[in-house]
Amino acid sequence: MVSLPIYDRTGAEVGTYELDPAEIAPRISKQLMHDVVVMYQANRRQGSAKNKNRSEVSGSTKKMYRQKGTGNARAGSRRSNVRRGGGRAFPRRPRDFTYRLPKKAVRAATRMAVASKVADNQLTLIDQLAFAAPRTKEMAGILKSLGIDNQTLLVATDGHDVNVYKSIRNLDGVSVLPVSDLNALDVLRPRRILMSVAAMDSLRRRRAEQEAT
Repeated sequence: MVSLPIYDRTGAEVGTYELDPAEIAPRISKQLMHDVVVMYQANRRQGSAKNKNRSEVSGSTKKMYRQKGTGNARAGSRRSNVRRGGGRAFPRRPRDFTYRLPKKAVRAATRMAVASKVADNQLTLIDQLAFAAPRTKEMAGILKSLGIDNQTLLVATDGHDVNVYKSIRNLDGVSVLPVSDLNALDVLRPRRILMSVAAMDSLRRRRAEQEAT
């Protein structure tokens, strides 16, 4: 059981949050998190790279000179892969890199990623995070008060909040996601996570619901 400090917008500690890391993830598997992160990265690849083979490059297919008697090495057409401007011997072709791991493994890796942030003291809890209207300057002030500015950061919210999203989208190195959209790659990539108490409660509730199904 760990006690996470809860801060307000001014950076003052206003309480503690009791959390058992095993409630989020009973164990942390670096291999599983690595496999899931590689899957997400592979699924983001465009896969449109293409090279020309010797039949696709321009140039004559005529034999450059006779086979024997010239003193030169034997040569075919100018399109040969051993010549400048020739086709590739094993050219790249457009391909689909996407694949999927089991859903339970992907969900477990996400929870492990959050648990690893807790274990490494890289998760900050805030009592509430809401704006009546988009306020980027105010959001930047909150991050500075919490001492988590000037570093990559993921802000996890309880749900889709347009004002919070618009307050964060122009801050360099800061991203925002609702708890329902978290994944291992987005959790592990930034240096720190800022999460509201409601978002943490939602995460624990979702974990219980997933385990029940």
